Amino acid sequence: MNPILNKNEFFVKEHVGMFKASNNYDIYDPESDQMLIECREINLGWFAKILRFNKDYKRMTPFEIVLTDTNGQKILTVKRKWTFWRSEVEVLDENDKLVGKLRQKLLSIGGKFRVYDAQDQEVCMVKGKWTSWEFKFLKDEIELAKVSKKWAGLTKELFTSADTYMLTIDPRVAENSTERILIMASVVCIDMVLKE
Repeated sequence: MNPILNKNEFFVKEHVGMFKASNNYDIYDPESDQMLIECREINLGWFAKILRFNKDYKRMTPFEIVLTDTNGQKILTVKRKWTFWRSEVEVLDENDKLVGKLRQKLLSIGGKFRVYDAQDQEVCMVKGKWTSWEFKFLKDEIELAKVSKKWAGLTKELFTSADTYMLTIDPRVAENSTERILIMASVVCIDMVLKE
C-alpha cells in the first residue's frame, strides 16, 4: 500500500469543466497544499461518453478511475461496469488485485454504500444526508471517516459540475490497512455514483 494513504486528511478537487464526459480529480494535503494523488478516468468508450451528456443515462455508464501519486505510480483503481439499478464497484490495489467492493444500497435517502473486503466481509457503511454533501463511514456506529463538501464559489457551483470536499480519516484507523484503501475508493464512488 502506498504510504500516502496513511495520512488522515485529504482535500479532493474535481476538475472544472462545463461540457466534460470524463471525471478527473486531484487530491491535496490540506496542510501544505501539495498535490498528493491524481485521479484520472481512463478507457471511457465513445458510447459511454455520449451518454454522459444525458442526465438520465449518466449514472448508468461504466467508469474506471486510476489513482496515482505525482510520480505516476499506481495507488489503486476504482471501476464499475454498466449498471441499471444499483452500483457495484470494484476496488483494485496497485497490482490490480481485488481489495474489496462497494455496493450501493437501493432506495436510501441521502445515499448509502456497504463496503466489503475481498472476502465479502462488510468493512463499514457509507451513509449520507439527503440535505447536504456529508457522508460518514460507520462501523458498528463508530465513525471511521467523514466527507464534507467545501464551497468552491458561486460561479463554479452554478456553472460547472466541479466539486471540492474534505476527507477526514480517524487516526484510529490502522495504517497500511485495507480500510484506508476502501475509504479512499469510496470517496470517488460518492461523487461518481451518488452526486453526479
